[in-house]
Amino acid sequence: MSDSHFYSIGTAGLAWGAAELAQWRARQVRQRSYADDVLSSMERLGERFDVSSYGEVAYADERFPLLAIRSRNWQPHLPTVLVTGGVHGYETSGVHGALRFAAEYAHAYAGRLNLLVAPCVSPWAYEHIQRWNFDAIDPNRSFFEASPVQECAALMRLVAPLRGQFVAHIDLHETTDTDASEYRPAVAARDGKPFVPCTIPDGFYLVDDVANPQPAFQQAMIEAVARVTHIAPADDSGGIISSPLVAHGVIHYAMKELGLCAGITGARFTTTTEVYPDSPRATPEQCIAAQVAAVCAGLDFVCQTEL
Repeated sequence: MSDSHFYSIGTAGLAWGAAELAQWRARQVRQRSYADDVLSSMERLGERFDVSSYGEVAYADERFPLLAIRSRNWQPHLPTVLVTGGVHGYETSGVHGALRFAAEYAHAYAGRLNLLVAPCVSPWAYEHIQRWNFDAIDPNRSFFEASPVQECAALMRLVAPLRGQFVAHIDLHETTDTDASEYRPAVAARDGKPFVPCTIPDGFYLVDDVANPQPAFQQAMIEAVARVTHIAPADDSGGIISSPLVAHGVIHYAMKELGLCAGITGARFTTTTEVYPDSPRATPEQCIAAQVAAVCAGLDFVCQTEL
């Protein structure tokens, strides 16, 4: 199998088959524990919240329970907010930001909002510090009807009975240097396409929905996060990750069309956060704090707007 010049698996111009997928899987190494890092934290949260299973991810001989946190005194007349993390398992602050929000800040919204938190949507990817799942598929392009991606299908089943009740969904992500050095070369090789280099933005930014823009909601979060870490400036082309800036630190994506997690609820207020953990100007602690600040600012905005 020849080198494709930009990635070491596959042949230039040819999409991967079973052999290439097996080669990629063989390289994946478990580097941390979902049980120790996530499930143990959620067990402790069970003292104050309803923590329940919404499915299981099964790959080869590995099984990962999927757990969600709910407000204990759920009140059907209150607006509901979904917070998700770990759709891309390698994006650490999304997972730990969701857990910290639940542990330290969620109580402040009791009686005002119903909260549903899925802190680690992709546990296999969390353990292997991967963007893709076991099948080399990006979950955050796979939230659509009859999705073959276990992680996505399970979360959509969780959300389905509550559609119409959601007022907001905040999906916690990171943009890392490995997006440029590993993921984008890998996806081009997997699909048999040319590799197009990209520039990783230095700082925090938000992705709003082009079909349902909510600029004041995004601005409230940007202002809160700016007190914790720096906001990404525009690149040389005037945008961020090939998308034009629509406001300071904010770009638009077509959430439903692209199969993004933030498009699954039909909520009025939706966003995808993007923290930059590889910046020399940010620490891991700042990245987690930025995620928490974004969630709290978003929920505060919802309370002021909807209640």
